[in-house]
Amino acid sequence: MSAELVSLFTATFVTFFVLIDALGVAPIFATLTAQGDAAYRRRMAFKSTFVATIIMFAFAFGGSWLLGAMHISIDAFRAAGGVLLFLIALDMVFEKRTERREHRAEEVLGGHKPDTELDDVSVFPIGIPMIAGPGSIATAMFYMSGATDWTEKAVVLSAIGLNLLLTLIIFLAAGPLVRLMGASVAGAMTRILGVILAALSVQLLIDGIKGAFGLG
Repeated sequence: MSAELVSLFTATFVTFFVLIDALGVAPIFATLTAQGDAAYRRRMAFKSTFVATIIMFAFAFGGSWLLGAMHISIDAFRAAGGVLLFLIALDMVFEKRTERREHRAEEVLGGHKPDTELDDVSVFPIGIPMIAGPGSIATAMFYMSGATDWTEKAVVLSAIGLNLLLTLIIFLAAGPLVRLMGASVAGAMTRILGVILAALSVQLLIDGIKGAFGLG
């Protein structure tokens, strides 16, 4: 694999690792599935990651067509994606994103009784928007639109797929992992990942502006 492909894989993997934030979602997943048995938690883990994979890959493959149909340039999409990712990064640094996830979890769990049938939380809110959220969907479209050939597209898809596989593994180990990490460690990691995402988003915005105005 050439240095360019390694760089592309690394950038894509890090971006989606930060965006999906599986370690940050794990406590929410554990809360939503706490009232079920081990089989229920495994089913929700597999189904939620499967749903997120379908959504993200669909937008990854259909993104170029969608941009072309709407007459949106890659540079404009890159700049807009940078702004969107920066807003997400701010939410992560100031823990607004975690608060919204916990609020969704409370809404889903609200009124739930132990003796009632367990809800299927795999599609909403876990699959969408906790894993496949607006930021990760838009970023999948961006990276696939910027890939010049099928080799680069395969690298992008493999980086996304590896992140989704890691998400599945983390969900399967969510209970012990949450107890091991604790709330303070999970919060600190979310803030650190938010700072990294902020730097990536600013770089995307700069590249988009330079490309749009021919400054590069």
